[in-house]
Amino acid sequence: MSRRVFPALDLRAGRVDLSHGAGGRAMAQLIGQLFHPAFDNEWLRRGNDQAAFDVDGGRMVMTTDGYVISPLFFPGGDIGSLAVHGTINDIAMAGASPRYLSASFILEEGFPLAELERIVRSMGEAARAAGTVVVTGDTKVVERGKADGVFICTTGIGVVPQGIEISVERVRPGDQIILSGSLGDHGVAVMSRRHDLQFETDIVSDSAPLHELVRDIVAAGGPAVHAMRDPTRGGLAATLNEIAQQAGAGMRIREAAIPVKPAVAAACELLGLDPLCVANEGKLVAFVARAAAAGVLGAMRAHPLGQDAAIIGEVVADAQRFVQMTTDFGGERMVDWLAGEQLPRIC
Repeated sequence: MSRRVFPALDLRAGRVDLSHGAGGRAMAQLIGQLFHPAFDNEWLRRGNDQAAFDVDGGRMVMTTDGYVISPLFFPGGDIGSLAVHGTINDIAMAGASPRYLSASFILEEGFPLAELERIVRSMGEAARAAGTVVVTGDTKVVERGKADGVFICTTGIGVVPQGIEISVERVRPGDQIILSGSLGDHGVAVMSRRHDLQFETDIVSDSAPLHELVRDIVAAGGPAVHAMRDPTRGGLAATLNEIAQQAGAGMRIREAAIPVKPAVAAACELLGLDPLCVANEGKLVAFVARAAAAGVLGAMRAHPLGQDAAIIGEVVADAQRFVQMTTDFGGERMVDWLAGEQLPRIC
């Protein structure tokens, strides 16, 4: 039987409508002409509702996340590339090599097909650049006004090589806290586009896949690399407090050691934001035994995504599990969780 050929989508002026999520001809047309070209690979071509694949020796890692960022397009990225990078990074924080992704799209009736094509093309390019593939997915369409253009949910699968054990419960007093680069770029870039703010220097998102940087970190530090985390929503402050609670220890960091670009610092001051609490999408925090910290720092600085890496503090014994910071003026202050969300819809 010959394969059914559907009329071409009008990608310039067409709009998403409810039929695109109804399981019929229009949905097949949307998937076949828009999603498949962006994500093309042997698993998708089989047309199944799942993907079956072999994995090499090691432990499998799986994560899932949802992306509701506003606006959909921002300096340095868009919701499509962000969904790929964010999911890859969650996999990478376990020391895993990301392999496969799934993508679920919630589309709003009336959403322009041209913008959807731009998003999925960006997503496909980001996946291929990172050496991963989107092997399965789902599409739903809701009525006009029931969503905000498009939401994306992604799931990622990766494999941890034998002998690598990276987990928060391995964090211990004396571990050095290493930040891979400057804080706040993503959050400020999104906020500037959301409110049409103009700064003297362009601020772009740091959204990037971190798995190759993680590979270099693990190669340099081996079992001395105890834990890693990417400081996304809630920023560095939330990440350090979360790990302190999970590890049963405190942390002391130094404000002078924390890299923040001057333009980002100025924007945060203007907007009343704390850079420690602003989201990042291309940075990580590593907890490394003291003896191996210098070697890991050198490996990070040799990678393009870790050129501004710095040791910003250390883990300390503290039954209260406080995160404290020595300020630029020599004082001390608590670094606490935010009571609410400083920048909603940031990822």
